[in-house]
Amino acid sequence: MALPLAGAWHSRSAPDYTTAMAYDGTAAEYDALVGALYQGVLDPTPWQGFLPRLLEALDAMVVSLTLRPPSAGDAGLILNYLRPYTTADGHSFGKADPRDWPSTAYREQFFALDPFIDLPPLTVVSLQQLMPLEELRDSEYYRQFLEPAGILYILGADAREPRGMEARLRVSRGPDDAPFGRAEQRLLERLLPHLARALEINARLARTESERALYAGAVDQLAVGTIILDGHARVLNSNRVAGELLALGDGMRVADDELRFTDPAVGRQLQQVVAKVLDAHVRGAPAVVEALRVRRPSDRGDFGLVIRPVPRSAWSEGQSSPTVAVFGSAPEVQSQTSEQVIKQLFDFTPAESRLALRLAGGLSLAEACEELCISPHTARAQLKTIFAKSGVTRQAELVRLILRSVATLA
Repeated sequence: MALPLAGAWHSRSAPDYTTAMAYDGTAAEYDALVGALYQGVLDPTPWQGFLPRLLEALDAMVVSLTLRPPSAGDAGLILNYLRPYTTADGHSFGKADPRDWPSTAYREQFFALDPFIDLPPLTVVSLQQLMPLEELRDSEYYRQFLEPAGILYILGADAREPRGMEARLRVSRGPDDAPFGRAEQRLLERLLPHLARALEINARLARTESERALYAGAVDQLAVGTIILDGHARVLNSNRVAGELLALGDGMRVADDELRFTDPAVGRQLQQVVAKVLDAHVRGAPAVVEALRVRRPSDRGDFGLVIRPVPRSAWSEGQSSPTVAVFGSAPEVQSQTSEQVIKQLFDFTPAESRLALRLAGGLSLAEACEELCISPHTARAQLKTIFAKSGVTRQAELVRLILRSVATLA
């Protein structure tokens, strides 16, 4: 028997959320639910603290939140929480294992039959509103999925954020439980606008984190160390390359969350730069960019630091916020340019790619020969071909071409 589509519900008017609705629980319980919903945006697993609270508030058997629906080749992202129970052999369950039968079967077989698909946003619908109980019991969806999973009553609701991210909330009870009443529907109706807002916050944070990871990866590939300091010049974060520089302990290190320099004068200069940045931000003056030279006790050459302010919102205040970024590099910290990418960009052979990368990394032709275990005659022949393919005539031009190409971002 084919299940009716939820599209028929699009003509129903959405609840009026401007009017306060009654909730049978206490105000404190409702506040705790709303708080857990917004806190869920920051949970390691989204809303892992909210779903158990909602399950308890609705006296439900299962609460499911679908953040990415299943599709061909994709299991989707479905979070399930079960009413805690203990089996006859003494095993206790609370959070549903994503590998368990109901979750797996739903993903692989029954998602296409789900009558709650395409619900109008911010509308709570019960399964019995979509089809009578007797008709439901005769359906394939019930016999092959709901009944084996011990589910009979379901409340469904969807929320969407402006750019398209969607959350599908399903709350279920078993055949031995009472059907959901108007009080449970009212509670979900009150929570739905909050879920939509939390979903938008989650989507924005996810996009920001994706962009941050992309840019951080690009800076890593360029072999540029980045250290983020707050208004007290305390270290808030650093990337992989900065970690390598600091691990050398050669002129600069971190101690007690502060950058420490072998030359105390450099540390004082850094404090002055941070103070300048804060002052410029307060006055709305142009951004301050400064450079410092760090002398190294070893025989290796000194390295430079560039300090520039971190862009701040007009509303961001407090000296614990990210204030300045310190950029630095050292000759011994090389970029991780891919030989494969160099080969694809310039049509080099694998051998030519290896030689070109050694030269771009600062080695002389003789040093590259020794590292690659090739003869000078072979290296000169390869270099001649490299020049012809890349359109340069000198080794310095080749190095500049590679270092300025997109290959360093790969």
